Amino acid sequence: MKVAVLDSNGKDTGRKVELSKDVFGIEPNNHAVYLDVKQYLANQRQGTHKAKERAEITGSTRKIKKQKGTGTARAGSIKSGIFKGGGRMFGPRPRSYSFKLNKTLKRLARRSALSIKANDKAIVVLEDLNFEGPKTKNFTAVLKSLGLENKKSLFVLGELNNNVYLSSRNLKGTEVVTSSELSTYKIMNASSLVLFEGSLEGIETNLSK
Repeated sequence: MKVAVLDSNGKDTGRKVELSKDVFGIEPNNHAVYLDVKQYLANQRQGTHKAKERAEITGSTRKIKKQKGTGTARAGSIKSGIFKGGGRMFGPRPRSYSFKLNKTLKRLARRSALSIKANDKAIVVLEDLNFEGPKTKNFTAVLKSLGLENKKSLFVLGELNNNVYLSSRNLKGTEVVTSSELSTYKIMNASSLVLFEGSLEGIETNLSK
């Protein structure tokens, strides 16, 4: 699959790159994508929710009424969950929501996500660029030239470039990551995927293992 390489002004440079069929041209496995996205979102959860149970409530420990002869149910503690101010029955406790996925499945999920974007023609290949300093207006100009100023976009660098990263940090709906930070969730969450030329080798190497 050949894709034209664009410059920072959104114009065709006349060069084309070949995207690996093993990474960008497979039959997508939707279930693998679902599991990887589910794991990513689960890992974002803090799991610090907690409700007090009857053993943790401050209150009298005396038996609140006699056992027999009242005509109502037996009750031994005001801290019971059936009374106002009592403990919560089966309330939430701190827990981890994370779960394990095999590396092979996670690589399959990322290849599937990239293939979905390729099928949707939502991948743009951009020649490597660098800014003299972190300037948001410089990055905004690139977005406008690519027609992405009002779309969610994910830019993938071959290696960390602080000037490019810092130039994009204030822009809502735009994220810049390196090829090693690429995740299924971030790919699927973006409307357009912009791959810098220098990132292609790293992506294909990481996902072809």
